[in-house]
Amino acid sequence: MKRQEEVQAKLERVRGFMSKQELDAVVFNNKINYQWLTGGGDNHVVIDSDGGVAVLVVTHDGQHIITNNIEAARQEDEEIGELPFEIHFMNWHEENREAMLDHIVSGEIATDATWPGGARAMGEQLARLRWSLLEPEVERYRELGAITARALTETAGEIEPGMTEHEIGAHLAAKLIAQNVVVSVLLIAADERVAKYRHPLPTDKRLEQKAMLVIGARKWGLDISATRLVHFGPLDDELIDKHRAVCQVDATFLAETVPGAAVRDIFRKGIAAYEATGYPEEWRLHHQGGATGYAPRDYKGTMACPETVLENQAFAWNPSIAGTKVEDTIVARADQTEVLSVDEQWPTLEVEYAGRTMARPDILVR
Repeated sequence: MKRQEEVQAKLERVRGFMSKQELDAVVFNNKINYQWLTGGGDNHVVIDSDGGVAVLVVTHDGQHIITNNIEAARQEDEEIGELPFEIHFMNWHEENREAMLDHIVSGEIATDATWPGGARAMGEQLARLRWSLLEPEVERYRELGAITARALTETAGEIEPGMTEHEIGAHLAAKLIAQNVVVSVLLIAADERVAKYRHPLPTDKRLEQKAMLVIGARKWGLDISATRLVHFGPLDDELIDKHRAVCQVDATFLAETVPGAAVRDIFRKGIAAYEATGYPEEWRLHHQGGATGYAPRDYKGTMACPETVLENQAFAWNPSIAGTKVEDTIVARADQTEVLSVDEQWPTLEVEYAGRTMARPDILVR
């Protein structure tokens, strides 16, 4: 499927939604929806902003981009290319997106973010349009997963005791940035901070024996989440037991994430695995992950989650037990659960679940 065909398929999803909701147009202001609808195009300048420098407008008979004179040329040359979007722009000092929208469409309008002029805020409903990935998206996701997993392996093999958490994070981030990957989450913990904090922002603490590397990486709008641990010297029995247990929990989450499965049922089975492995309360100390794709988490798994796994929907489960954690990004395929963030050089631990043997990331011992 060519990029133009991918974008056309997505436009058909949007227009089908518009017909059901009796809408005349949809305004996509959120940059992750821009990346989804353009098949990997980019409209960000500020990394941590939700909105982008260009807005997409879809009507029943056309699709448009609203931006300013600073961005118009680069959007056309480097992001849109031959895609069938008409670009509208004003000078940056005169920019009025609402006025430009009035020239394009009138009537009932929905938006994925706050928009002046009375547009209906339907961000949650519009997000669902991107949950089930098309094959070109899975292919790009697979490539991003490989890049990210390889960066984790290389970083874990290069770092040395005495390095600060900031220095370790810099090594990992540099490998990703060099391949046009945006680092959206970067958590590094050394030694006792691995057990003490579930969200360990890097500090000046120096590595002595153990490090946990947590990464959120984004390219083409797609988000990969992964966690790896490296240990200098032999593992003690307690850590071996904890890591095998957390891998057992993770295998449960992964094996149960199949199209048609209720997310609340997957979550309950994961919690049961915590109890069966001897760590019944650990799940309460951190969320267990959930659906991903174009957002780090579209929603988190809980016992009350009303969602059902879709075919080709991405998930990133992240079970943890104090001192260890496992996390990979997967796609729920019709015939298998595909793990995207895999590097064959990383050591694995085999665990059994429901008659299946599953390889999960072990702790790298150096």
